[in-house]
Amino acid sequence: MKKSILLFLALLLIINFAGCTSRDEKPTAQITAEDWNSILEKAKGTTVNFYGWGGSQKVNEWIDNYVSRKLKEEYDIILNRVPMDIDDILNKLLGEKQLNSKEGTIDIVWINGENFFTAKRNGLLFGPFVDDLPNYKKYVDTESIEIKYDFGFPVEGYEAPYGKAQLVLIGDQAQIVQFPRNHEELFEMVKNNPGKFTYPAPPDFTGSAFVRNIIYDIVGYKQFMNMEADKQKVAEVIKPAMDYLKKIKPYLWQEGKTYPATVAQLDNMYADHEVFMTISYNPNHVASKIGTGEFPTTSQAFIFEKGTIGNTHFLAIPYNATNKEGALVAINFLLSPKAQASKYDPKNWGDLPVLDNGKFSDEEKKLFHDVKLGEGVLPQDILLAHRLPEIPAHLIPIIEEIWQENIPVEGE
Repeated sequence: MKKSILLFLALLLIINFAGCTSRDEKPTAQITAEDWNSILEKAKGTTVNFYGWGGSQKVNEWIDNYVSRKLKEEYDIILNRVPMDIDDILNKLLGEKQLNSKEGTIDIVWINGENFFTAKRNGLLFGPFVDDLPNYKKYVDTESIEIKYDFGFPVEGYEAPYGKAQLVLIGDQAQIVQFPRNHEELFEMVKNNPGKFTYPAPPDFTGSAFVRNIIYDIVGYKQFMNMEADKQKVAEVIKPAMDYLKKIKPYLWQEGKTYPATVAQLDNMYADHEVFMTISYNPNHVASKIGTGEFPTTSQAFIFEKGTIGNTHFLAIPYNATNKEGALVAINFLLSPKAQASKYDPKNWGDLPVLDNGKFSDEEKKLFHDVKLGEGVLPQDILLAHRLPEIPAHLIPIIEEIWQENIPVEGE
């Protein structure tokens, strides 16, 4: 279903539920150790339906193998992963909300950004629940801005952190003498090597982030942090960036007449040497792909000198989840050091952890220290020193719409 329909439904529900919140009754008012044991007992023998993006085979295998196996062994929980695009997930929840459905089929949803903004605004989420998770209280820096806010929108306990991302560019050192340090050098490189670079068309998540990073590099980001959802104002501010994307367009792959629909498609093009760069929201992605033999061994992640956008992705529980206890147990497990360390390993996924290593025991620190990040990865200190905040969620659909109006593809 197209995003315009999703936005229409969202607007309709905002009108219908104005003044309401999504603070459904929790399993217990304030969970104690004894209560948590009760939740563990209720979760035994149940199935947890986990809905989310399924576009990465490596991520899918980690969930299906490691997470599913551990939940079954340790908690007698069956994890049922259901791959579905987030727009379809939200439309499903919005439809159930309109029908006043009390028993949904989704227990956990992988979500963040403008999608969380839409879901929380429309009362589609259960919570607040994170303070009831033992591992959240034990291992997470609950005062971190990246934990308290999701794309500038207050989380307020309605989603638990799952992993961290930061945009990186990946290039083949065998084909690129010097990686571009900013948008100007990127233009010169692309102009001198026509057809060898492109990016996924928004609203692809990574393609949209690349466009925002170009905006940041050209006009900065601070003016967006408190900006209202005024399309005309946004268009005025980002015009230099749109002009740049128009300027670079003729030198892109296929002369910019078409764009990859997804970042997975761009990865395949890079692996086939059709282009000499790709893009990822996972800084360890390059090591994973080199390890599987898909990317050239000469691949290297790099970033702009002004920095790249980073964010946190989260897990939420729908308002009408039928197995909230099972969902709580599964999310709590995913916040354990052993699960986060496993996820951090590029052989499994390479996703950045969300835990505060200052809260680890020596044994827990060793779990992460022993992870071999592999080839082509940027050191964490460089990434963190160049990490930029995400733009507020309500502005992202506006920017994507402006891109689609200014950068038409063939046939439009």
